[in-house]
Amino acid sequence: MFTLIITGWGKSSQSRHFTYLLHSSSFIHLFTVLSFLLQTNAIKTSKYNFFTFLPLNLFEQFQRIANAYFLFLLVLQVIPAISSLSWFTTVVPLVLVLTVTAAKDATDDIVSAICNLCMIFFPRVSADLLLLSSSEPLNLVYIETAELDGETNLKVRQALPVTGDLGDDIEKLADFNGEVRCEPPNNRLDRFTGTLTYAGQKYPLDNEKILLRGCTLRNTEWCFGLVLFGGPETKLMQNCGKSTFKRTSIDRLMNVLVLCIFGFLAIMCTILAIGNFFWEMNEGSQFTVFLPRQEGKDAKFSAFLTFWSYVIILNTVVPISLYVSVEIIRLGNSFYIDWDRKMYFARNDTPAEARTTTLNEELGQIKYVFSDKTGTLTQNIMTFNKCSINGKSYGKKHSFFTDTVDFSFNPLADPRFMFHDHALVEAVKLENPEVHAFFRLLALCHTVMAEEKTEGELLYQAQSPDEGALVTAARNFGFVFRSRTPESVSIMEMGQQRSYELLAILDFNNVRKRMSVIVRSPEGKLSLYCKGADTIIYERLHQSCSKLMDVTTEHLNEFAGEGLRTLALAYKDLDEDYFSQWKQRHHEASTTLDDREDKLDQLYEEIEKDLLLLGATAIEDKLQDGVPHTIEQLSKADVKIWVLTGDKQETAENIGYSCNLLREEMNETNSVSVQSTVLLVPQAYALEHSMELEFLRTACMCKAVICCRVTPLQKAQVVELVKKYKQAVTLAIGDGANDVSMIKAAHIGVGISGQEGMQAVLSSDYSFAQFRFLQRLLLVHGRWSYLRMCKFLRYFFYKNFTFTFVHFWYAFFCGFSAQTVYDEWFITLYNLMYTALPVLGMSLFDQDVNDLWSFQHPQLYMPGQLNLYFSKKAFFKCALHSCYSSLVIFFIPYLAMNDTVRDDGKDVADYQSFALLTQTCLMFAVSIQLGFEMAYWTAVNTFFILGSLAMYFAVTFTMYSNGMFLMLPSAFPFIGTARNSLNQPNIWLTILLTSILCVLPVVTYRFLMIQLCPTINDRVIFKVRQAKAAPPPLPRRARIRRTSSRRSGYAFSHAQGYGDLVTSGRFLRRPAVSRSSGFAHTGRTTTGFSPMGRSAGYSPTGRPQNVKVNDVEVTSLQMYRTMDHTL
Repeated sequence: MFTLIITGWGKSSQSRHFTYLLHSSSFIHLFTVLSFLLQTNAIKTSKYNFFTFLPLNLFEQFQRIANAYFLFLLVLQVIPAISSLSWFTTVVPLVLVLTVTAAKDATDDIVSAICNLCMIFFPRVSADLLLLSSSEPLNLVYIETAELDGETNLKVRQALPVTGDLGDDIEKLADFNGEVRCEPPNNRLDRFTGTLTYAGQKYPLDNEKILLRGCTLRNTEWCFGLVLFGGPETKLMQNCGKSTFKRTSIDRLMNVLVLCIFGFLAIMCTILAIGNFFWEMNEGSQFTVFLPRQEGKDAKFSAFLTFWSYVIILNTVVPISLYVSVEIIRLGNSFYIDWDRKMYFARNDTPAEARTTTLNEELGQIKYVFSDKTGTLTQNIMTFNKCSINGKSYGKKHSFFTDTVDFSFNPLADPRFMFHDHALVEAVKLENPEVHAFFRLLALCHTVMAEEKTEGELLYQAQSPDEGALVTAARNFGFVFRSRTPESVSIMEMGQQRSYELLAILDFNNVRKRMSVIVRSPEGKLSLYCKGADTIIYERLHQSCSKLMDVTTEHLNEFAGEGLRTLALAYKDLDEDYFSQWKQRHHEASTTLDDREDKLDQLYEEIEKDLLLLGATAIEDKLQDGVPHTIEQLSKADVKIWVLTGDKQETAENIGYSCNLLREEMNETNSVSVQSTVLLVPQAYALEHSMELEFLRTACMCKAVICCRVTPLQKAQVVELVKKYKQAVTLAIGDGANDVSMIKAAHIGVGISGQEGMQAVLSSDYSFAQFRFLQRLLLVHGRWSYLRMCKFLRYFFYKNFTFTFVHFWYAFFCGFSAQTVYDEWFITLYNLMYTALPVLGMSLFDQDVNDLWSFQHPQLYMPGQLNLYFSKKAFFKCALHSCYSSLVIFFIPYLAMNDTVRDDGKDVADYQSFALLTQTCLMFAVSIQLGFEMAYWTAVNTFFILGSLAMYFAVTFTMYSNGMFLMLPSAFPFIGTARNSLNQPNIWLTILLTSILCVLPVVTYRFLMIQLCPTINDRVIFKVRQAKAAPPPLPRRARIRRTSSRRSGYAFSHAQGYGDLVTSGRFLRRPAVSRSSGFAHTGRTTTGFSPMGRSAGYSPTGRPQNVKVNDVEVTSLQMYRTMDHTL
């Protein structure tokens, strides 16, 4: 039995007992022998179950102020002394809203539960485990960690030999008596510290012995493990953080406005209650002769009842259907994003996806974009382009005049690898010792795993694309990495099989920025090979390398001008006696629990000095298509783009120049300066509390900001800093797991489904495959969504305020008796049937200009950043407009019907006729106003407007018919009113006059504003009407080659490598197949390794990218280029 002791957790250590995990085929089985776990492994992802759905959902819905308000109104309406409206006028809209919202919530929860249920059937580890044994030879386990760190390449974990020998014998596993001491639960995915004590001997435990929750088993039949942490204590759940509920700025403004509306409603009801008090005191006493008051009910009590009665009547000033309409509009605009074929990436069959339906209009208000670099701006596909060896530079830029190097002399060469400098191949064939040492280092100094299923078919699994590209380059130049064991590395050197004894790996991490291997050659020579960031390597070189270092530095500067990622390579020979002593100290440090990493770093520093420089490599990480154009377009839209990257300053800086974020005329600074136009932040001290405001103030005055060497947490801190002090809408975009915290922190998170897994996508609000689609998401979908939502809100408040204010004016003519001016059925159906579809049609289909003109004039995006379309000011303008319209709609019919008779001499000035005329005038006025709001007429919009008016008349004539009255006389009292009133010419003349007077001020105001103070929208719309066609093509930009002396950043993995694993004392793979020892000149052999990119670079997915794709969807950028050629 195992005993698990967690140290450093609370006041005392905690003990746990043993749990087995068995994986076979597609299921994971858990067998618990004894468990005294502090946490269960259960994680609940659904909000509801069958019994709790109704109460919990209703509780959540009534937390909305408007829903609770209408529930309160319903209670008031059942009090006969107060209510002058039937209960169904409130129940029908309220039940409809609650039902639609409940159906949406139930659907979302069911879909989420089904997705999580489906995930159970994948071979996914469900707890943090210490690997004990596996089905694979040498107790290997192959895993994929895309859900943890975003990396899609396979990783290898290996059990300790002492537990691996137990195999799958459950009795032996149960009888094994050991003790595990480990760290408490934490969120460090790249580090684990612990020891296993068995039979009086300690064995070190690190990350290479652990299977974390969320990783997926590959090529492994079964494995056993000790559960260390389960449920919320797992590292995956510790990293999840809190997913905050994101709300748009319009939502937050709406809450403020709703509170203002409530206050305004209270004021109106108070005014009318006071009016009722004075009317009862003066006029009401005259009616007591034939309408005596009940005992104890005087004018004060009547005013009190009148107040609540008008709260019920004027309730439409807070429209309950507003929230349902908003959800429908957001859902429709989300579908537009999902269906947009111009945001579909055919190469990977990846469409754009709106993963949320609540943030669409926020896309039209973005002021700051925070972007990752690698995989977001670049392709994360590395190609070996150039190198410097012993002071000589190799590699030419590909052009039509340069030939590709012929690697046919090497049967193990990768046929997709391309190089354009024949001099380097000649140097290899001439057995130049420095060149051979250069590629020997690349073939030995790495943690790449090689798989060779058949003769000559090599498949590399690398920790990073950079490492894979370097090993592939060495392979093509005759130094082929074939296989490795924990004690050796086998390579083919110019046709000769050689095996180097692997004595130690000094692995890479973010602090060291380098890695080294110590090997013994077949001749017995002991050597250390090292590669890493040039500045780090230079500090550890022998003094004799000063001249070579100067020449290599010049080459590095040349590579930097082309934006290449560089590594410096060095080596040294070691003394046997010194190494034996160092190796003993290394073992002692690796088995300690206290300060293990610090002690190992000290030993690494001791041995990695007095190195001899070999040269440098230059790898290209190509920009994605359309990145410079996208950044230029967003800059014209006044969107500030900040690049937050973990790369070195020089790397990010050169990519900044490549993508047009930086330009040569910009001044640069690394310190806080108010004169700079570019701010490069290479250190994290700028985020300290004492410096953050100075940093933000300076950064906001700069044209471009690049934050280098930032951790995932610091990315989120930068976003939070801007959100806190700038009060601007932010967007974060990234493709890896290290971008998740930034994506969650921003108002809107965008995930790119690229080379680094799906973790960023799963945490995002929107996702697509390429950075260039961001301009269409913001400049088209975002701007349209914001414009439509603002038009909807302005019009919705206008039509409801106008509807409600008519009641207010009528109160002065009905003795403040709380009598309604409209028919009760009209009140019920006004928002649900008569005016719902037209405003939804405008909100789903309207656009001021099409997508081509939106790209042609990115400045159209700016009004959204300034909240010009809907704000408190716009709201009060809408209220004033409604007040004017309500005055016209009430008093024009009132004056027109006063002392008026029909053609036959009968009186038409009765209450029911006036109510019909007023509501008909209201319908025409709001419909015409909607027509003025729409800029883009479609058949659907036209049908909705005309159809709503037709529906109004059809329903009105039906409800006012004799048949309805005979069936329910109390519910349909307006018998014959429609046919008796609407057949009179003066009624229609009144409707026409009222409609003209309602819209006349609007037409006049808009005409004067367009003539005197035209907005950017007015100017562009005028240009569109003049052109009556597509916009002119965008001007072609001449590409200016940049020369720079800036050093390029180092190219290396930013995560812990496989160093400890490959030296763990066990073979790493099955016995290799027999292979030829010499190079045959029979041409190249096709391999199983599939590099990516035009230059056969390396990608961790191993998928070919240079395969032609048929019927690729034309992107917006390609569309503009096509127009440029055709026009």
